Amino acid sequence: MPKPSYKRILLKLSGEVLMGSQQFGIDPEFVAELAREVKAAKDTGLELCLVIGGGNIFRGMAGAAKGMDRAQADYMGMLATVMNALAMQNALEQCGVPTRVQSAIEMDKVCEPVIRRRAERHLEKGRVVIFAAGVGEPYFTTDSGAALRAAEMQCDALFKGTSVDGVYDSDPKKNKHAKRYDTVDYDTVLAGNLKVMDASAVALCRDNDIPIVVFSIRERGNLAQVLAGKGTQTIVRKG
Repeated sequence: MPKPSYKRILLKLSGEVLMGSQQFGIDPEFVAELAREVKAAKDTGLELCLVIGGGNIFRGMAGAAKGMDRAQADYMGMLATVMNALAMQNALEQCGVPTRVQSAIEMDKVCEPVIRRRAERHLEKGRVVIFAAGVGEPYFTTDSGAALRAAEMQCDALFKGTSVDGVYDSDPKKNKHAKRYDTVDYDTVLAGNLKVMDASAVALCRDNDIPIVVFSIRERGNLAQVLAGKGTQTIVRKG
């Protein structure tokens, strides 16, 4: 596979990844390891944006399923993503990577508001920008937030780092014969409900021709491998 030529990418991480081997919360050692991987990617000359979920702290859908008001639960989930973004900012800056957090819910004591032109300027100056609080509204997932920011920032690709090494035709944890795709088109993902990201996020990437690269972030050094067009991954793109 030829080495892809990306100038600017958005890296989407699930909140659960930040738990490391813990059952809950943030594992500072694992976050520091992730930060080193992000630094190595940035050192290749890439412009990098990040979006991090909040499922390691609170998940709005789970709260709603237990009887909470859905909008209230989603706002709590958005605040969890801000906590994760600040943890990653701290880890990156300890690695010497200048980083800015921009939140869709304004909280000027701890981070900047989302301002597209300011974010672009940060990227041009070599800073990593972490977008927090999703889209700032309930009923949207952080996947949708990631797709929106990738389109807004004109990213060449959206990289989704998960616990699974790609996209399968069925759940590989339940079906040992599940087939992994090397490449798959957006419409197949949507029609087959393949759980890459939620449907609105996949459709937004399709409509803006943004490839989605799904890979395992838990394997050390895998981000660099995938960025070089190597390693195990699935690329979702137009057929």
